[in-house]
Order: sequence, then C-alpha cells, then structure tokens
Amino acid sequence: MSENSNQFLDALKQMQGVEVGDIVDVEVLDVEDGQIDVGVVNAGVEGVITHREFTSDRNADLRELVKPGDTFKALVLRRAGGDKENGEFFFSVTRLKEREAFDKLQKDFENGTPIEGTVTSSVRGGLLVDVGTRGFLPASLISNRYVSDLKPYIGKTMKLKITEIDPNKNRLILSHKDLVEEEREEAFDNVASQLVVGDVVEGKVSRLTNFGAFIDVGGVDGLVHISEISYKHVDKPSDVLKAGQDVKVKVIGIDNDRHRISLSIKQTEPSPFEQATSGLTEGDIFEGEVKSLTNFGAFVEVADGIQGLVHVSEISSKHVDKPSDVLKVGQEVKVKVLNIDPSDRRISLSIKAADPNASSSESPRPRRQRNDNSVNKKYMSNDDNGFALGDIIGDQLKDRK
Repeated sequence: MSENSNQFLDALKQMQGVEVGDIVDVEVLDVEDGQIDVGVVNAGVEGVITHREFTSDRNADLRELVKPGDTFKALVLRRAGGDKENGEFFFSVTRLKEREAFDKLQKDFENGTPIEGTVTSSVRGGLLVDVGTRGFLPASLISNRYVSDLKPYIGKTMKLKITEIDPNKNRLILSHKDLVEEEREEAFDNVASQLVVGDVVEGKVSRLTNFGAFIDVGGVDGLVHISEISYKHVDKPSDVLKAGQDVKVKVIGIDNDRHRISLSIKQTEPSPFEQATSGLTEGDIFEGEVKSLTNFGAFVEVADGIQGLVHVSEISSKHVDKPSDVLKVGQEVKVKVLNIDPSDRRISLSIKAADPNASSSESPRPRRQRNDNSVNKKYMSNDDNGFALGDIIGDQLKDRK
C-alpha cells in the first residue's frame, strides 16, 4: 500500500465520530479577517467558522471576540468541498445558539410561559426581536390599540408570548398584545369585583376619542360616552376634557363578559331638573305661567325651562271639555304640586286643588278618568324639559282645525 494511501486511512480514522449535525468542542487555531480557523478537540479534524456563523453583528471584529487557544462548542454544518475552503468542515456558533434557543422556546410555547426579548429593528409589518434567536412581532400584535409608529419600540425590552414556532422553518411569531389582554382581564376582574353600579369614584382621563372619554379607574379604563359627559350638549370630548385630568365618575354599567365599565360624569352632579325642583315638595302652591295647551291638559312653567302638567281633570272642579276653553297661553295661574317624579323628571300639577274656594259639592258630569301618571309618561319626553314638543305642537294644531 502506498504512503499516500496510508495517510488517507489515518486521516479517515481521525475523522470518525464527527458527523454533520453534531455538537463538538472546538479550539481556535487562527483568526483571520472573515473567518476563524478551528480544530475539533481530540479529533484531529479542522475546519472554519465564517463571520456570519460566529456572530450576527456584521460590524464586529473577530480578533476582538476570540483568540487562538479559546475553546467553545460549535455545530457541525457540512463538509468542506475542497482545499480552497481551507478545512475539512464548516462549523457554526450562531446556529447552535439558535438551536438551543428554539429548544427552550419550544418548551415555553408548550407551557404558555412568557418570555422577554429586545427589539432590534423594524421591518415592514412589524418588529424583529432578539429572544436568543430572531423572532417576528407583527404590528397588529404589539398592543391592544393601533400602533402607527414602530420606531419608538427599537431597543426596548418587551415581555412577549409565543404564538407560533417552527424550528425547521426558523419561524417564530411573537405577541405582546396577548399579554396586555391577559393583564387587562386580570386587572378588570380585580377592579370590577370592588365596584357596583351606582358607585361614585375618582378617575383620570387616559385618552379621548370622538365618541367619548376613557377614564382610568384603579388601573382599568372605563368609557364615558359623549352623552354622559355633561347635561349640556358636547360636540367633542376634547372641548371639555383633557388627558390627565382628574374627574369624578359614576359607575352606570359593568359588562363582565366583554370586560367593559360604563361611566358617567354628568350623573355625579345634580341634573337641571333636580336643581330646578330642589325647593319644591308635594303640596306646595305657587303661581306659574301657562306655556302651552293640549287636548289633555296645560303645561305650566315651574322653573326656568322646567314645566309641569296640569291634566284636564285637574283644571277645574267643573267639567272642562278642552283646556283652551278656560285657559290661555301666557296666563298666570295658581297650581299645587301633586307629584314629583325625579326618575322620569316629571311634575304633576293641579289648579283646582290650589283653589281653597272650589266647591266640593258640585257634581260634574261623569266622565271616564285617565290615570295622571300614565298620561304623563305618554306625553313627556326623557329630557329635562319634561314633555315632547311634537306632542304639544301636534295637539295645538288639532285645536286650530
């Protein structure tokens, strides 16, 4: 057998036990500009590690990272194709780290364990994150709110959840939104358990939208709809509120299924109706102006902008066919308060009960009586003025026919 044949067999024996895909201990033999020459410890096998297979930092100087004599573990990538490649195998440190990272990440994914990663850059559609290997965080999964600018996230360390992992395709999809939602639900359950509808609490305006204001109450945002900001008309929430402003709010709804809290600012203050009627009690007698007449009664002004109803049966102890037969708009009349309904914001009045000279011995023509309260509810609106203007005008038009 020739000398060359013997040398080949010796080299082959030395290479036995080193296979592609193995993890081996290597020792640095030399460091060049673009690669590191290494030898497998106790195997007599040499090879190279290129710059990209040692570090992901393109600007790093390999001579500052390693020196001859250093030892570390590396992944056997493939056999060298010829003498020009200056070695027998190609090795990788970065891929070994990725493999180890994926092994850990796979366990975290299976257990639902949150991980931490540092955002390295932004790309179209999301962020690249270093979690031991490179992961992708889609823009839609950064927050539970829309994120338009990705740059402020670069360099930040974020708590993340793995939503998809495939080591074979080097695919790792991450989410921060899922954790935000979980934390929000936990915070909601904690806050909601301490609140009941009707509670009045202190809060802070966290953000404003066209349809209302979100108020932070104990770490959870509740919504004050634009209609619940003030008793006066509000065009835009930003006209009367600003972010960071301290406000007092009333809890008007808790939706445990959708994790929502409905709040009101205006309901923490007396309504115009309550303010106007604060000095009134049932049985009070006062003078008021007849503001309008309908077939079913007369509306008398109780306070500025607030009217009460004198039902046709309460105008006189004598039978009255139409209120316009005995009353006219602008007339001052003495009325007695029969009932004040704060919940429906309605006031029932009586002219005949306010007249001490009214004869109780007179026997008016029998007629079918209607329940005053049912009439009130039919013809009065839900706003603080009490009654629906359309009903009032409609009956006046009927009287003119």
